Amino acid sequence: MSKEQFVDPATAEPNPQWSEADAERFARYKAVETEQARVPLGEYRQRSRRSFLTGAVGIVGSYAGWRWLQGRPEENRIPDVLRRGHEFNEALWRPVSAGRTAPTFDRSESSMIRVNGRIGLESPIDLDSWEMTITGPDGSVVGVRTLDDIKELPKVELTVEHKCVEGWSHIVTWGGARFSDLAALYQDQLGERPSDFVSLETPDGEYYVGIDIESMMNPQMLLAYELQGEPLDLEHGAPLRLATPNKYGIKCLKRIASVAFTNEQPTDYWYERGYDWYAQL
Repeated sequence: MSKEQFVDPATAEPNPQWSEADAERFARYKAVETEQARVPLGEYRQRSRRSFLTGAVGIVGSYAGWRWLQGRPEENRIPDVLRRGHEFNEALWRPVSAGRTAPTFDRSESSMIRVNGRIGLESPIDLDSWEMTITGPDGSVVGVRTLDDIKELPKVELTVEHKCVEGWSHIVTWGGARFSDLAALYQDQLGERPSDFVSLETPDGEYYVGIDIESMMNPQMLLAYELQGEPLDLEHGAPLRLATPNKYGIKCLKRIASVAFTNEQPTDYWYERGYDWYAQL
């Protein structure tokens, strides 16, 4: 009920016919009005001035901060202080997230994911002749793998939540091989810890990502060749792509052509455009 329904228009007092609950609500309304009426005019004006000054200081401070940021030198298309913030966030969360796995879901909860991003997929590709080149930290080629080679590795199916930096997410089922199982094939050449980082590129070199080795060796980092139980189509990254619920989708490179183990932090397509290099969830 509204306040007007609680008040008897003739007397502005509780109506004897009202229920006990209505009478109590009327009493609360009246108490609030009485309290408001007791505020002296001088105090009311003082409160108004204080609110105005507080708001004005906030506006001036925000504008000054914005101008200060605009004057800072840029590092990969964002002010250097924001880049330091990204790096601090990585240093804080990297030890915590190491080895952590994301929640999984029942297969029935998943469905086909939308196509979002075609960078690196615009050039023609012959799926029958596709190969993936693997290089070690010294730049030498340690292996070349076909899709059949990847399919010989233990197959894993994961139903997980894919998250995009744009704010949307989708539960999807990936099928493929763990990256750690691929890396294990080269343990004799590269050691148990092959490098500090991994760099991956599309065949045309237009899209590339850099990921820390701990994230790459996570059991939920897949070299995926299936989506919803079917082979990947071209727009979703055929013949092979990265898939993981532990990084934002910008790290899930499609149409992998090369994998490079490196001890220097590699560049990254979206890092060069102002995004966080770590991109951990």
